[in-house]
Amino acid sequence: MKEFKAGTYILHKGYKPFNPSFINDDIDWKLEELAPLLQDASLWLGKLNSYADLIPDIEFFIKMYATKEAANSNRIEGTRTTFEDAITPIEQIKPELRDDWHEVQNYIQAINYSIDRLQEMPISMRLLKEVHKILLQGVRGEHKTPGEIRKTQNWIGGSSLKDAFFIPPEPNLLPELLSDIEKFLHNEYLQVPELIRAGIVHYQFETIHPFLDGNGRTGRLLIILYLISTGLLNKPVLYISDFFERNRMSYYDSLSMVKQSNNMTQWLKFFLNGVIETSKNSIKTFDEIIKLKKDVENKLTKIGKKAANGKKLLELLYSKPKVNSKLVSGELMITPATANGVLKAFVEVGILQEKTGFNRNRFYVFEDYIKIFR
Repeated sequence: MKEFKAGTYILHKGYKPFNPSFINDDIDWKLEELAPLLQDASLWLGKLNSYADLIPDIEFFIKMYATKEAANSNRIEGTRTTFEDAITPIEQIKPELRDDWHEVQNYIQAINYSIDRLQEMPISMRLLKEVHKILLQGVRGEHKTPGEIRKTQNWIGGSSLKDAFFIPPEPNLLPELLSDIEKFLHNEYLQVPELIRAGIVHYQFETIHPFLDGNGRTGRLLIILYLISTGLLNKPVLYISDFFERNRMSYYDSLSMVKQSNNMTQWLKFFLNGVIETSKNSIKTFDEIIKLKKDVENKLTKIGKKAANGKKLLELLYSKPKVNSKLVSGELMITPATANGVLKAFVEVGILQEKTGFNRNRFYVFEDYIKIFR
């Protein structure tokens, strides 16, 4: 077993990029020290996985999870779109916030696309490049070679390479470093638990910073993709960006500490704590959803002949909890008059709230459901 060395700074053309060490090796990751946290994280992740398997129609609720993950992951990067904004139709978003809104929608699309692609191909740089291309389509960064590994030097913090907070490795080193990540993920001979691998790979990917833009979002998406690819999760129900966003300084500090003092253990402790807290919160959220679902279904029995369309509307609301009659008419393939009738019935029995107070262009919100995710 080798002692872990994060890498070295190398003087190059007046600045010092960081050259990370390979991770696909017999390295002492201090697993004994991490054992209690790893046991708890594995236990809670297993509970969440089993719990999710038992919930009917969970795919409807997962869409909201993906939206919350997208909003939080983008907010770490400075995007102003909140979870509330992310579930709001584009026409109700202020013009100055629409670019941010589109970035979040791209992330949602990237989540759904990449999870589907895992059915056809293993987790790999090829998949991550496809994901990256979706993340940057039509938004800021679209001119920074979406879907392509960078061929020029980038940096983090500061205004240039001269005053940068951190300078990732030179472009010519990236092919070997990224190949090393793939080998580490798929190496069956290394005695490294999957949860530990997920944490190590996230750190290594962020350190390499292989793209000109969108590395943070891609690296956080890599975590959920790896957990699904290994079978630790059967469905995408663990989104850790909420924990990272709420503990943003600790997130950055723990990642930086690895490079500064070879202290991977502190980062992995932070990461495993995030898995534990996120798993517990997700289970609590599902409990609240199940309770709300029963309550709402009881209310559906009070709307008489509208119950058939009401059931379809309810399914729509689990993934789109802010609607108007035009949206409902199109999604349910019913007339505008029928859509207005069902929406009115939902307001009368207390499922929806009408937010405008107008006679026309009304806007309805499934507030009790949104509260759970908020």
